[in-house]
Amino acid sequence: MTTSSASQLRLTVYASLFAALISAGAFMAIPIGPVPIVLQNMFVLLAGILLGWKWGGASVLIYLLAGAVGFPVFSAGRGGIVHLFGPTGGYLLSYIPAVMVVGIVSGKFAASSEGSTRKEAAGNALAMILGSAIVYGIGVPWLKLLTGLSWGKAIAVGMLPFLIGDALKIIAAVYIVRLLRSRIRL
Repeated sequence: MTTSSASQLRLTVYASLFAALISAGAFMAIPIGPVPIVLQNMFVLLAGILLGWKWGGASVLIYLLAGAVGFPVFSAGRGGIVHLFGPTGGYLLSYIPAVMVVGIVSGKFAASSEGSTRKEAAGNALAMILGSAIVYGIGVPWLKLLTGLSWGKAIAVGMLPFLIGDALKIIAAVYIVRLLRSRIRL
């Protein structure tokens, strides 16, 4: 097997693994209203950082396609294309541009041999903040449109309860990246 095909196979396996992790993150849910607290967004952000925009995007597409065809990979063990067009569909669909932006931005801060890991960690945190903003920027208006909530109520139920948890997930993800970066060969 050539180096290029071995690398492609490795990336395919990692993309599939992240699709599975995103699915598992959906099951780690705390229902608090129309939008549950889940870990899947942390795995989306990690996929963008660790796999880059292309392979991270592939992992999110695998996840969304699995859910669209009916596999129970969305929160509360749901599946089916109807969930992509329901009140939380905007959050799910926002994972595609979010993972791509995270991959691109974090790639700009990747530590080289003479680069700083502190700079890389700050870049990764910035990338994940931008990715989270994309998720809310698409998810909240979608929630408002499909439920008829006012802007204030949509923000109150679709964003505000998650900000502290997302901040903690981003902090954890920065450390997870630091631990995994040296162990994952891409």
